[in-house]
Amino acid sequence: MSTWILLRGLTREGGHWGAFLNLLQRRSMQSRILALDLPGNGTRNGLKSPASIEAMTQWSRDHLLSQGIPPPYHLLAMSMGGMVAVDWAARSPDEIAGCVLINTSLRPFSPWYRRLRPGNYGALIALALAPGFDAWHERTILRLTGRDPAGSSATLGEWVHLRRTRPVSAPNALRQLLAAARYLAAATAPPVPLLVLTSRHDRLVDWRCSQELARHWRTDFGVHPTAGHDLTLDAGAWVADQVARWATTRTSHRPRSPVTAPHAPGPRRSRAPPEGRRLG
Repeated sequence: MSTWILLRGLTREGGHWGAFLNLLQRRSMQSRILALDLPGNGTRNGLKSPASIEAMTQWSRDHLLSQGIPPPYHLLAMSMGGMVAVDWAARSPDEIAGCVLINTSLRPFSPWYRRLRPGNYGALIALALAPGFDAWHERTILRLTGRDPAGSSATLGEWVHLRRTRPVSAPNALRQLLAAARYLAAATAPPVPLLVLTSRHDRLVDWRCSQELARHWRTDFGVHPTAGHDLTLDAGAWVADQVARWATTRTSHRPRSPVTAPHAPGPRRSRAPPEGRRLG
């Protein structure tokens, strides 16, 4: 049985995966799926968030081993969680069977104004300076990260409940933001199978950040035409289908040259197109 570890982004937790967990489980019946809360978030909101991605990675590794969950792991990670996944795969590739990176932006592949769209700065500053307004906070985050109005009221209610029952402290949010801002990925891809998924209508992060990452690292690549930043919220069934189809072609950990040997089924290898090898 394979083990999938799911990692969310800045100040978010396992509860924010919502219905996607069941969608992925149904498409991956033989897998164990665990939503891991990073220190400072969710069920671990009483812990101090590390101020570096590397420390978040080490905590995750230690925690899983302490719970009797040994590697190898498949990682599915969104946004800042993708930085942890990339760091983990780069430093300990033997522990990682594959990574799915969703709307992740990394230095040095994209400029700052694409990694966080400048039009959102005002809203983000307001979020930081106005603590205590739970419904307003989550409504603003939903507006920035989602696009599908169907079920938005239910989603908002769930997010407000999570915020009230497991709040993330301002110092922990700041440390997470600092960790994400500091992180610099290697120029070469981790030697593990990689799938990059993105949303063309991401309001928070320019989707071309994922495109550039897939192009530089020659990864498998998928684009959803209408979803927002929270791709698993807007198009969870699509993500689960993409992941399941990709995983069936990655049944073993096969180290590869990160640039000159792109993913391709079978023994024949060819140069990947400019935006990575698109999934069908």
